[in-house]
Amino acid sequence: MSRYLLDNRRPEAGERFAAFAELFDPWTFRHIDDLGIGAGWHCWEVGAGGASVPRGLAERVREQGRVLATDIDVSWTVAATGDGLEVRRHDVARDPRPDEEFDLVHARLVLVHLTDRAAALQNMIDALRPGGWLVIEDADPALQPLACPDEHGPAQRLANRLRTGFRTLLAERGADLAYGRTLPRLLRDAGLADVHADAYFPITSPAGAVLEAATVHHIRDQLLAADLATADEIEAHLTHVVRGDLDLTTAPMITAWGRKPA
Repeated sequence: MSRYLLDNRRPEAGERFAAFAELFDPWTFRHIDDLGIGAGWHCWEVGAGGASVPRGLAERVREQGRVLATDIDVSWTVAATGDGLEVRRHDVARDPRPDEEFDLVHARLVLVHLTDRAAALQNMIDALRPGGWLVIEDADPALQPLACPDEHGPAQRLANRLRTGFRTLLAERGADLAYGRTLPRLLRDAGLADVHADAYFPITSPAGAVLEAATVHHIRDQLLAADLATADEIEAHLTHVVRGDLDLTTAPMITAWGRKPA
């Protein structure tokens, strides 16, 4: 956990989880619903972080089903326990996989941050029942590296420079900034069938501004310590974000899914 830049124990984590839910939950559940999830399914939500995805899964599988939500830090998820939803502390790359099989295994913004990505991915595949679905969603910051694609002024250039600093800090901690684009190949190489993928990144969403502000507050000290920005630059950027001066976007979210052969 010490290598993870965005420590979930910090207070900004709650704002980040809420923003991610608003930005990406509709996208995530569009894919999961298309797979036919319904009453009675058993689901494993890996690296749950916040509670929105586990709750959404539990609503879909109803009392006949089961949802297991795991993370190395469950402080933001544990309150959701109940009604067929179990929350458990678990490291997907290092701990043995759960001793059960699942109809669906899902992870969002998890593998990109891990150094043992291959082990984590194999653990998730091994946990699928024959015919079960794996859905992996991860960012690809190298594919679209800018905070403001329309870089028309100094405020936008500053935002993009701070985003470059963010990527630098992520890479120093072992994040693979081009991981998202590899997901279709990795799922096929692992033997999954019916592999597909697509991508999404929202532009100019109020939730995007919330996410940007929370992230910059979260990494402020690291940016300063690494001489990637000055305190004045950070404050100026946050002022631009709060005033709504910027058309902010995120790194593309690559969603890939495949089925374990029966």
